[in-house]
Amino acid sequence: LYDGTELYVGGVMEHIEEAGIHSGDSSCTLPPITMSQAQIDRVREATEQIAKGIGVRGLINVQFALAHDVLYVLEANPRASRTVPFVSKALGITLAKAASLVMVGKSIRDLISEGHLPAKDGTHIPASSAISVKEAVLPFKRFATKDGRFVDSLLGPEMRSTGEVMGIDVDFPTAFAKSQAAAGSALPTSGTVFISVADRDKPQLLLPVRRLHQLGYQILATSGTAAILNRHGIDAKTVRKHSEDSSVAEGPTIVEMITAGQVDVVVNTPSGSGLAARKDGYEIRAATTAADKAIFTTIAQLSAAIGSFEAVIAGPFKVKSLQQHAKDRADALA
Repeated sequence: LYDGTELYVGGVMEHIEEAGIHSGDSSCTLPPITMSQAQIDRVREATEQIAKGIGVRGLINVQFALAHDVLYVLEANPRASRTVPFVSKALGITLAKAASLVMVGKSIRDLISEGHLPAKDGTHIPASSAISVKEAVLPFKRFATKDGRFVDSLLGPEMRSTGEVMGIDVDFPTAFAKSQAAAGSALPTSGTVFISVADRDKPQLLLPVRRLHQLGYQILATSGTAAILNRHGIDAKTVRKHSEDSSVAEGPTIVEMITAGQVDVVVNTPSGSGLAARKDGYEIRAATTAADKAIFTTIAQLSAAIGSFEAVIAGPFKVKSLQQHAKDRADALA
């Protein structure tokens, strides 16, 4: 929020997925959970320079990417965005009203003195404040081809979500677990996890899958992924892909197992290594959509969810109103 002289940051949201996934489809957390205060201050400074250069009076939404300590500007939109209601609910402030007042001549100093905004902006959130997680609601099960096959659930630069939900709690794992349940993909407290990922993702797969195994989940995997997991001491049973015969593994294919309800969570990242691999990936994801099971298509999302599996096992979740969360934050800032 910029009045021509002063910048007021409503909030800094950190994406769970890496750059390349449309911001409308990415999970986000507020406040950021991996950024240092120095990095947040850099984001604030860059945003102020952009707002001043454009000449904004009101709201501006800026998306950054931070890689190897270099801050990149992906886009800057001198307008309100779909994140405004999320940030407003998460922090208990009315950003839209504040922006309207700025647009008709009020200064940020005026808004703070009149009680419309807290004295400290969204770059200074108390450590005791609740964590809010925004999750996209994806309509994959509503759309199917003429022969009844569901559309692919892969995320990319084109926005596919048709709504958003919010999970809020005192820690990120519980807030993330709540957001998954609200979006219709509640994490199971036990059961079977199937894993098949591209070669590029296998090194990053080991830590989260090891933790899932320690939590008591049974691990199934395609031959290549299972070989890597077993080599590193993670017990994984090999199952065959839709296109493979019984020489790879006895028993049903993974698509048949998902359809039969024998799999509770699917982890599948896209592979570009040939038509057969891409087709197998699609069959797995489509079957998961049809079966209404939780699916992770990026390792970043799976890694973020590991603590949430622990949270659902520990359960049950506690519930507190948005108004009470806002009051708690105001008391912490006082």
